[in-house]
Amino acid sequence: MAENLRRIDQDGIYLSGWLLSVTSPDITRRIGASPRQRGSVDGQTCPDIFELSDGSFAIIGADRTDALDGKLPADAGRSSDERIVVITRETLIRAKIDIPEV
Repeated sequence: MAENLRRIDQDGIYLSGWLLSVTSPDITRRIGASPRQRGSVDGQTCPDIFELSDGSFAIIGADRTDALDGKLPADAGRSSDERIVVITRETLIRAKIDIPEV
């Protein structure tokens, strides 16, 4: 099972857990409104959410790992190959329409 595997990738980053099961998925679709639809002037450098061909999601956002890592709740954590990424509230709220119910 992937959760029990660990290895170092080609860039020397230590990988563990679920990330090992991610091979090289393709972007299937955008989730929510595009940056331009959310008011971005150039429509190119704003937070974004994408669904991948393996069912996982890719997030473009600001890396705030250094600022937020020490503020995570006691029952949360991240491995060295994970980053804390921040997106705007509007990005997530406008994506809700494209996120299926469980």
